[in-house]
Amino acid sequence: MDRLSLVIRRSLLRSVMISFWFAILFLPFMGLRASLIFFVLLSLVLFSVVLLKGYIKMSTERFRSAVQNVCALRRFTLGFSAARYLIIFFLLLFPLFARDYLLDVAVLAGIYVILALGLNIVVGFAGLLNLGFVAFYAVGAYSYALLNVKLGLTFWQALPLCLTFTTLSGFVLAIPALRLRGDYLAIVTLGFGEIVRLILNNWDALTGGPNGVSGVAPPSLLGMSMGQLSKYYYIVVAAGLLTCVAVRRVRSSRIGRAWIAIREDEIGASSMGINTMRYKLYSFAFGSFWAGLAGILFAAKMRFVSPESFTFMESVLILCMVILGGLGSIGGVILGSVILVILPEVLREVQSYRMLALGMGLILMMIFRPQGIFGGMGRDAR
Repeated sequence: MDRLSLVIRRSLLRSVMISFWFAILFLPFMGLRASLIFFVLLSLVLFSVVLLKGYIKMSTERFRSAVQNVCALRRFTLGFSAARYLIIFFLLLFPLFARDYLLDVAVLAGIYVILALGLNIVVGFAGLLNLGFVAFYAVGAYSYALLNVKLGLTFWQALPLCLTFTTLSGFVLAIPALRLRGDYLAIVTLGFGEIVRLILNNWDALTGGPNGVSGVAPPSLLGMSMGQLSKYYYIVVAAGLLTCVAVRRVRSSRIGRAWIAIREDEIGASSMGINTMRYKLYSFAFGSFWAGLAGILFAAKMRFVSPESFTFMESVLILCMVILGGLGSIGGVILGSVILVILPEVLREVQSYRMLALGMGLILMMIFRPQGIFGGMGRDAR
């Protein structure tokens, strides 16, 4: 009984402290009275959530054991595959009933899904913190824009050249950067991202400087332009599905298992005969490949690129998508990307509070679910 009362007191104290912190944040926007009401309500909600957390966890474990006892593994796998096919079927039919605004948001979400899956290879699989991932996104976008505008190459002609160049840039960055670890590696990648942005902003003769590059042509297929959103949507969906399949297959391969071994214990992986430096290079190059693909799709969609689209905050946003979904989880990263793209659109009516709501949501997520939405699921390449 004493232990139960101690748990209740700790839960109450924790809820009050968190609620007080958020009430202080809202004070300049809402006033004293509204902040006090918000403090009381949030304290009650958090206290209830903390108390119910243990019960929910116990109920979930019982439900899982019941499912395992009732359903065979084969039937469960078939059900999961059916759900996957239903999602793909919904994605294919989405343009038939969606407006242009929803299609535009869906295309942007698809591009960020590809970006987040690429960063998940580096951060989630190999355990290497990269704060300059937006640089490869920028390299892919600008390489296609310049090849299309300056040299007149079409989307499909420029695609392999841009992907090759982006992959090589990731490989070149990794050679000196991977001699470092932890925070030092994060600082080096952050510096690389800022260097790329400043080069794009100041090399007027090639990149157009702050004015960017305009007049980028959309892709065409069988002589038909795919610039319309309802048509371009299918290119992004195809690229997203290809990314999911490729990343999933690589995670289950020998290279993916080596990445996970390095993430869990680099010294232990090295003692088992894994060439850690080589596999780290692979992770940087493979992740930058998908960032380049996302950049190409972004440039073809917007038909214009400028340095303002590739700031440090973009790298932070992509990293938040990976952390929110769960490091190493493919499904979680996809869900985290969709949430962080759709959430600002949903909160557009309260534009002044959008970033505050996003920050508050991330803080609550780190407090109550630090491993992410699908944390632990799919982290091991079984």
